[in-house]
Amino acid sequence: MGKAARLSGDAGCCMSNDLHLPQATTAGHAEGSDSYSRQTAGSIMSSWSDASPCIEGVYVHVPFCAHRCHYCDFFTVADQDEQRDVFVNRLLSELDAIPDWIGPQLRTIFVGGGTPTYLLPADLRRMLSALSSRFNSENPIEFTVEANPETITEEVAGILAEGGVNRVSLGAQSFDQGLLSTLERRHDPARVTRSIELIHAAGISRTSLDLIFGIPGQDLIRWEADLDQAIEIGTGHLSCYGLIYEPGTPLRVRRDRGEIDPVEEDLEAAMYELTCDRLASHGLRQYEISNWARPGEDCQHNLLYWQTRNWWPIGPSASGHVEGWRWRNLPRLQTYLEGDGLPYIRDVEHLDEDGQVGEWFMMGLRLMEGLRREEVDLKLACEGGQRRRPIIERHLDQELLVWEGDRLALTPRGILLANIVTADLLGPARESNS
Repeated sequence: MGKAARLSGDAGCCMSNDLHLPQATTAGHAEGSDSYSRQTAGSIMSSWSDASPCIEGVYVHVPFCAHRCHYCDFFTVADQDEQRDVFVNRLLSELDAIPDWIGPQLRTIFVGGGTPTYLLPADLRRMLSALSSRFNSENPIEFTVEANPETITEEVAGILAEGGVNRVSLGAQSFDQGLLSTLERRHDPARVTRSIELIHAAGISRTSLDLIFGIPGQDLIRWEADLDQAIEIGTGHLSCYGLIYEPGTPLRVRRDRGEIDPVEEDLEAAMYELTCDRLASHGLRQYEISNWARPGEDCQHNLLYWQTRNWWPIGPSASGHVEGWRWRNLPRLQTYLEGDGLPYIRDVEHLDEDGQVGEWFMMGLRLMEGLRREEVDLKLACEGGQRRRPIIERHLDQELLVWEGDRLALTPRGILLANIVTADLLGPARESNS
């Protein structure tokens, strides 16, 4: 798919003139030979301050795709279709192994990938049924599944609805066939509209579309046409990301060989500004750097990321965050399939208080509502907080940050330079932990 569901944040891009436009986050790696320890999340639970912390979200990673798009850096597999039913069996065994205290306070389930709807219909039904049965929450649950347009049929839409899914995030990326070809996307633009119709007909009212700007060959007119088409469809949520040339991807190789020309940074900035203006004029409120929604349509799952709440990972390469601990399930399909219970993990990190404060600023400033003064003062009062006061003052003087009433937020210019601002606020924590 290619969006911020794996582990939210801003992967950023290093452009000249200090322009850092919002980009899609990628946290994926291909299956490889990197080393790992044979530990599971169970091995770090004893270190948590709360033996049964409040888990508000679950992220499930389904790595299968029919085809790997040329810009994608997520952990996906496109040549192991015969393993799809085995994968669902393994995922169900993982569900049986997770702690009982994950569920009662759950607010969101997000199934991403990969392309979850590329599973065979019977396997998709089994997976969704197991997730719905396992997580009995006292709260209403936002249950999102990612999909590609070519995978949505009347049968699949019905299975999603029957499985408890109430929100579908569709990877449109563009409505321009030429631009889709550049990205190696294989769906027909008309399939997006048809997919939305099928999803709504099945009884799922909430939909989201992903769009990418800054595609080689794209200009303001073509980007405006994409935005207008998305608006016309009537979706309640839009995620708009700048294209990243991730190392190791075919698109990056083509760029480095001079086979394609990246969009100029000034044009990319103009595309982003057009996005903000165009969507606002049609009732889509920007609530995060890369996300717009109609009233009541904000993605509650991604808000957990930006608010640094607790979420639990399921499936290979899924990342989790609990009580200041971060880890990632091992991104190896075969190792996952051969295992049982909780999967092996890697990239285990525990942020101390100072690190958690830095992350809180980095993530929270992505939200248009900003950070409450009371909470900012509280964070700055902790160990290491004083080092961030002059950083905030400098960015206020540079008009990258602003106090809007009792909230600290990025200015319009600060949004374009968000990576620089947030990296500065995160920086002291990184240095203190090095």
